[in-house]
Amino acid sequence: MLKSYFRKNEIEAGCDEAGRGCLAGPVFAAAVILPKRFKHPLLNDSKLMSEKHRELLRPIIEEKAIAWAVAQVDPMEIDEVNILNASFLAMHRAVDQLETTPTLLLIDGNRFNAYPNISHECIIKGDSKFRSIAAASVLAKTYRDDFMKNLAKQFPDYGWISNKGYPTKAHRTAIKIHGATKHHRMTFRLLAEEG
Repeated sequence: MLKSYFRKNEIEAGCDEAGRGCLAGPVFAAAVILPKRFKHPLLNDSKLMSEKHRELLRPIIEEKAIAWAVAQVDPMEIDEVNILNASFLAMHRAVDQLETTPTLLLIDGNRFNAYPNISHECIIKGDSKFRSIAAASVLAKTYRDDFMKNLAKQFPDYGWISNKGYPTKAHRTAIKIHGATKHHRMTFRLLAEEG
């Protein structure tokens, strides 16, 4: 059962990212401030939801949220600052865009680079504990999936429509045959170890 808030009298923004473990494409993050009374039977950790349910929920979250934003950090930046810092940077960029300023950030995970003048709480598996983080996970995932599907039209050899840039066997085989693109993260191990 997802909780509606961490502390009652705060304006809480749930923050989550998508695409941290991918070999290609940006890392996306979303920040969502939900009304305390918001509930939806489909809302859950986006990893536990079907793609269809995520797509159904996205416009509902966008319509009902007090404020929401989605941001990204591209592969070149990821290679410069590393994926952990890139995830935090994407969350910061999402918070930057919120039309309502939160007083508390609920971060999915166990670490975060503090955002100026807003306190935060790191919550392990937060996307399966708090509605605002679950909502952020849905937005981050759906926006990233859409981005990768569009990219797949220009780069059809890598199977991004189905693997979304994750390190599947087919994706690694395609990199071996066709080489890496400008959308691949060069600091990641792109090829499987021979053995």
